[in-house]
Amino acid sequence: MSITATLPDGTRLELPDGATGADAAAAIGPGLAKAALAIRVSHPEAGEEPQLRDLARPLPDGASIEILTGKSGSDALALIRHDAAHVLATAVMELYPGVKISIGPAIAEGFYYDFDFPEGVSVSEDAFPAIEERMRAHVKAAEPFERAEVPVAEARRRFVEEGQDYKVELIDDLITASPSTQPLETVSLYVNGPFTDLCRGPHAPTTASVAAFKLQSVAGAYWRGDSKRQMLTRVYGTAFLSKKDLEEHLERLEQARARDHRKLGRELQLFSFSELSPGSPFWKPAGMVIWNELTELWRQQNRLRGYEEVKTPILYDVDLWRQSGHWDKYKDNMYFTDVDDRLMGLKPMNCPAHIQIFKDERRSYRDLPIRYSEAGLVHRHEPSGVLHGLLRVRHITQDDAHIFCTEDQVQDEVVECLKFGFHIYEIFGFEPRLELSTRPEQRIGEEEMWDRAEAALAGALDSQGLAYEINPGDGAFYGPKIDLHMTDSIGRSWQLGTVQLDYSMPERFEMTYTGSDNAEHRPVMIHRALLGSFERFIGILIEHYAGELPLWLAPVQVAVLSISEGAAAYAASVADRLRAAGLRVDLDDRGESLGRKIRDAELRRTPWMLVVGEKEAQEGTVAVRQRHARQRSGVSVEEIEAELRERIARRES
Repeated sequence: MSITATLPDGTRLELPDGATGADAAAAIGPGLAKAALAIRVSHPEAGEEPQLRDLARPLPDGASIEILTGKSGSDALALIRHDAAHVLATAVMELYPGVKISIGPAIAEGFYYDFDFPEGVSVSEDAFPAIEERMRAHVKAAEPFERAEVPVAEARRRFVEEGQDYKVELIDDLITASPSTQPLETVSLYVNGPFTDLCRGPHAPTTASVAAFKLQSVAGAYWRGDSKRQMLTRVYGTAFLSKKDLEEHLERLEQARARDHRKLGRELQLFSFSELSPGSPFWKPAGMVIWNELTELWRQQNRLRGYEEVKTPILYDVDLWRQSGHWDKYKDNMYFTDVDDRLMGLKPMNCPAHIQIFKDERRSYRDLPIRYSEAGLVHRHEPSGVLHGLLRVRHITQDDAHIFCTEDQVQDEVVECLKFGFHIYEIFGFEPRLELSTRPEQRIGEEEMWDRAEAALAGALDSQGLAYEINPGDGAFYGPKIDLHMTDSIGRSWQLGTVQLDYSMPERFEMTYTGSDNAEHRPVMIHRALLGSFERFIGILIEHYAGELPLWLAPVQVAVLSISEGAAAYAASVADRLRAAGLRVDLDDRGESLGRKIRDAELRRTPWMLVVGEKEAQEGTVAVRQRHARQRSGVSVEEIEAELRERIARRES
């Protein structure tokens, strides 16, 4: 008896009946057998979706297979990170008898495992060296990951006897979730060394796959994310397929920590946070400079493109949110209050408000397109556990805009939105990457509407020859969208702008305009934000530039440093002249050394320093120290003023 398997290049393998993934890898070659981590099996004839499996599991006859190795990218990383989570749990259970284990998945940047430690025992990062040492011993032992299909009752009884309450609850939930017509009979357990876990798998052949790992942090996490349940201790770590990859990742993390906008925000006195208003930044004078400069850029560029600025309330009768569909989608993340016995909600979005302005007058096709822009303040209740400086807040100021147009105008308007975004990002040196996000599972509107909207966005992208990726199922609940992403200076990806096409809201709010045929027609609505939100964009900028904001955006653009007491009056006159020219200037005439003054200005990330002494005072010149540029001497004040003004006008460094 034999079975066949088909490789990705179409080659057919003939294998003995009962052959495993490891046997298939060995049949291809000894090198692959040694490097193999798992196997992807696809068997559509049997109605099975592609599935990643352990190498030790028997293969079905007629399946298509793909051997997973360390060169298999994100799939291989996720696999060995899951392995690392099991090795972590093994070490913790040995070091802390009586600990209860819950779950330990692979995540985007590594892995974690959640533990319930015995009363009186707490684990901090100080414990990491001992845990890592024990983990390394299990990795070095190359303990096999062995899978067993165990009857449900037996597995449950085992975890009850071991006092592993969380595993018992997980099994009970699996039993409850299984259909009555096909009750759950077995569950899979994985054993590595002394550790047994309830797990679907797959895993690599042995613990030796965890070649390079590092524990990183400890956090609290409620069991199942429910604040009414037990608070567990979550230990985070990361793992890579080589020590080189791990070291590079740790170096990137170190750079990210140095660039952390929360740290730089404190050091540069830009903003602060308070538990009196969680998730809402308090902007200090220096931070408001950045905010106002971005607002001026936003306002100026909107004006050039035919947008009219509006301002709308933040509090509305909840009937508005029911009509818009936000009630069903967002009510759990909204804030409510009673006003004169009416339930009112703080807006999580600006779009229904802009619709009210559109509907306040009769509209003709000659009026369209109408483009409203608003630096719109919205509130969303983000859970406290995910709040993260400026990047995840509850008090959000969107650089929002809504365009109301005819069907014939849709493509041109979408294209112009994208061009607008490209222009804004070019100012900061960002190169956007585009994603077309299509209909989500939970959505409003007919399928024909979604077909039309998705085709219109794809048509706009294709008309400009723009490269983009499809992001299935990630559209807004009311329409598909084009998202614009950028990569920062240390390789992290951020979503910035979005352009969303919406046929549903105009229908829900019965919006109309009078066409050239004197009949009533529905406008199309485009939602557009390019910075995303001012808070998040400023956080991204601070980290991208490591606090060294470009000249036009810097809270202090120029520091005038006097060398001696005799030059103090001249330094003050230079500072006054530049202030009169509209520059933001700091005068340092303290009796400190020049080196100290330069160092202090560098710590404040001041982009330009003008050094003046008695020689410069006599000549009417300055010595220029420009960030990341060669020092210049003997530059006239007139020349430096003109250069600075020109650079600022062009929004250069």
